[in-house]
Amino acid sequence: MDEFGVYAVFGVNGPPQRLLRAEGSCRVCVAVPPSVRLVVLFSSGQWGDRVCVNAELNDADRTPITIGKLTPYNKCLSWEQWEEETWTDGVTLNVAVEGGDLMKADYNEPELLAVMEYTPKDTVAPVAARDLKGKRKRDRASEEEKENDNKVPKTEEENTSSDGSEEKATPVRKVRGQTKCGQKLFSSGAGETQGIVGKTPPQSAARTKSRQAKTPTQTAPLLGPSGRWGQTLCPIDAQTAILIGGQGARMQFCKDPMWKLCTEDLSWVAAETLAEGPTPEARIGHTAIYDPDSKRIFVFGGSKNKKWFNDVHILDTQSWKWTMVEARGNVPPLAYHSCSMFQGELFVLGGVFPRPNPEPDGCSDSLYIFDPQLSIWYQPIVTGDQPSPRSGHSACVMQERKIYVFGGWDTPVCYNDMYMLDLGLMEFSGVKTTGTAPSPRSWHGSAVLSDTKFLIHGGYNGNNALSDAFIFDIDTNSWTEVTLPQLSVPRAGHSIVTMETTGFPEDTDANAGSVGKTLLVFGGGDNEGNFYSDLTSVAVEELLAAI
Repeated sequence: MDEFGVYAVFGVNGPPQRLLRAEGSCRVCVAVPPSVRLVVLFSSGQWGDRVCVNAELNDADRTPITIGKLTPYNKCLSWEQWEEETWTDGVTLNVAVEGGDLMKADYNEPELLAVMEYTPKDTVAPVAARDLKGKRKRDRASEEEKENDNKVPKTEEENTSSDGSEEKATPVRKVRGQTKCGQKLFSSGAGETQGIVGKTPPQSAARTKSRQAKTPTQTAPLLGPSGRWGQTLCPIDAQTAILIGGQGARMQFCKDPMWKLCTEDLSWVAAETLAEGPTPEARIGHTAIYDPDSKRIFVFGGSKNKKWFNDVHILDTQSWKWTMVEARGNVPPLAYHSCSMFQGELFVLGGVFPRPNPEPDGCSDSLYIFDPQLSIWYQPIVTGDQPSPRSGHSACVMQERKIYVFGGWDTPVCYNDMYMLDLGLMEFSGVKTTGTAPSPRSWHGSAVLSDTKFLIHGGYNGNNALSDAFIFDIDTNSWTEVTLPQLSVPRAGHSIVTMETTGFPEDTDANAGSVGKTLLVFGGGDNEGNFYSDLTSVAVEELLAAI
């Protein structure tokens, strides 16, 4: 079949049904039958000049449950109800083609089509009494939530531990710098109304550039990223950084997963359609790191609802083409791990990994190394005092010979201890620090400021998002707390990077335009339902002067 078409399969036994054809409309909206729990979308035929097919699975309120994209390199998508927490009755599938010679390029509201529902002859009626009872229970639960809207709903949350109020904590051994914490991070279920996508926190003296995100029903293009946490911001040169992934309000994965930041004027460009090849699936808790020698970004791991990833995606920033690596060796699916680049290899430490139900997710204490030249994972022999299992920690490469690991959590414990990995000896050692150390936390931001200093900012302590900032000096092994108005907003799951820049538009002093190092802070959440889309800049010189 050479004629281009987009097809969908609804349910395990459903036949393929054509939604779009070469000479038809460029958009369609399909009502998914209530009994269907699986949707497969695929293309067939020659793509020609067509760029991509955008797909959205929306709930009854027209809020996206999940999104996807068909391209000439990635011609099939699938969704299952168990992966999407908010998939209930009334789901619709919206499909739109971009590019090509479209006969009916009408971008008005698409017509809602009915789907031919397939029922095998030898099956019983799909509606069970227990399903109806479950629905009644959910309705009663919704009414109770309205009457008690000041209470935290007891919902299952991905990759986070319980709040500890109803269950006894699992006994854990005492280690230096640990505290018990509930890990109730960003509990923004579908029943909450506090989530604000693209919210800009109030900052009286901060130099920020904020963009308000559009609601799902608005079709105008976004001028900047929507509010999110758990994303990555990866600098690739002195003027450019790439934003990948993240999750926003109501636990929705961002419809705009990839952006290009120009630091000369702090402008954003939507970058998902700029790159060819199979783009990484929407995710949170992944890592993205840039190799300046090969000029490639390596994206590893992460999770999406109940789906976990151990894949490696590479973006060549010269050809703007994605490739997915078929790696050898064994590495488990991981999220909220750390990833450091050293001599062209990726050093992945810790992270959360899935366990079979009903066991809770576990934390890793293992170190895995990925060799891009051989496309192989291996575990090195490491000696010394190794960090305990954890995730949500930070790792900073200092002087191209040491990795400093700070904080993190392992249910139900938060940490504020420090470890150092000597990359020459491959030996871990605990670091005895002086000064005022940060309190135990996870999902904080970290960035290298100089050859001897790095920054720790914000994070989550199990109850609240934090706003404090600390600088660590590796020469003296000492902590110093710093206070700046630009870093005064509580946030966790945010991105912090340093870049060599030539003075930002907000700079008005005599040094504007001179080459210097600037700290950029993007996004994150406050654990109160707010997810930020602001971009804050702080001169590294100003940070170091505050010590």
